Amino acid sequence: MADSYPGPLAGIRVLDFTQFLAGPHGTQVLGDLGADIIKIEAPVGDSSRIVPPHYVRGDSLYFHTINRNKRSVAVDMKAAGAVEVLRELIDKSDVVVENFRPGVLARLGIDREIERARRPELVWCSISGFGQDGPGAGLPAYDMIVQALSGTMSLTGEPGGSPVRTGNPIGDIAAGLHAVIGIEAALLRRKATGLGDFVDISMLDCLIALLSYQGTYYLQSGVIPGPQGARHDAIPTYRLFAARNGTSLVTTANTERMWQSMAKVLGLEELIEDERFLTNPDRLRNKEALWGYLEPAFLAREAVEWVELFNENGIPVATVNNLEQALTHPQVLHREMVIQLEGEGESVRTLGNPVKLQDSARTENSFPQAVGAAGPEVLAEVLGYDAERIAQLIAAGVIATEKKAPIRA
Repeated sequence: MADSYPGPLAGIRVLDFTQFLAGPHGTQVLGDLGADIIKIEAPVGDSSRIVPPHYVRGDSLYFHTINRNKRSVAVDMKAAGAVEVLRELIDKSDVVVENFRPGVLARLGIDREIERARRPELVWCSISGFGQDGPGAGLPAYDMIVQALSGTMSLTGEPGGSPVRTGNPIGDIAAGLHAVIGIEAALLRRKATGLGDFVDISMLDCLIALLSYQGTYYLQSGVIPGPQGARHDAIPTYRLFAARNGTSLVTTANTERMWQSMAKVLGLEELIEDERFLTNPDRLRNKEALWGYLEPAFLAREAVEWVELFNENGIPVATVNNLEQALTHPQVLHREMVIQLEGEGESVRTLGNPVKLQDSARTENSFPQAVGAAGPEVLAEVLGYDAERIAQLIAAGVIATEKKAPIRA
């Protein structure tokens, strides 16, 4: 693995049994920070390798997005001798991460309780839809399932419309990031006490936590919030506005100074002294009347013109970008949030790591590996197997060094 600039997690080895999105997103973050990620895959590969519609080197761009900085080891867990190899790898790892449904990995021969009892210093993280206990623990889950159950979809979309899934898979991403937080906390505990921990991450828990103040509002008031569209339920000048020629912008004028500056820029200074709009509570009570002034005013210019004027006057504002506009924005490029991965004669442009550590060296990003590409390397380096032993495992079908099923692109 290209790691000539080890990051702050250098020296931490993570055995990664996860696939699809939540787990791989989290382990990629750990890899970005310098951890050695050994990705355990079935010989057919992580299921995300075949997600349509875009492919590079036969693997989906979905896969490439969340699997850089990892070493792929393909293991047939049902083959004789496979569990023994995996348990040896666990013995050489600091962290194990898996996202099987509760009980599945134990039935395959890798039991969390047994492994943690053997090695109390081990950090073990399980990511699942609903956690390891409770009435829903054994149920299958994907991002949209937990978006629906958590109430997230009920808050998304336009008032009066149908519930809407968020445009990005926030349930998966939230679970992956909370897994990183839990793992790093457990590693700190190990440093202090010598003992690892079990990190139990539920996708549903993560989205319930992300309800933030909306959840607290309901718990205290009993009022069930609904979808707000592109606006704030408590600040009427915190919303999307249509501008000239079909353009649009959002502004978040959420202080009195910003509100007054907005009114002046829009040529509506008389509203500043209007008793209906003197304070934010006043403006909220009279929001429909307020919008009756603001909406026509915004149609006088295109969004980019308003953005320039608002920025000059210290009012937070942005055009509503599509992904092409967002991923070519000068600030995004300056912050290296678009990166290029090179490897095996291929290249992939993808998204960078938002964690910028000023005084820590950065990991040199490596191209997502083909199925099983690092198997012999890992077995030799980590377990000390010689070439004969590795060849025997390959011949027995325990280890695969290439994909065993065709990609359907």
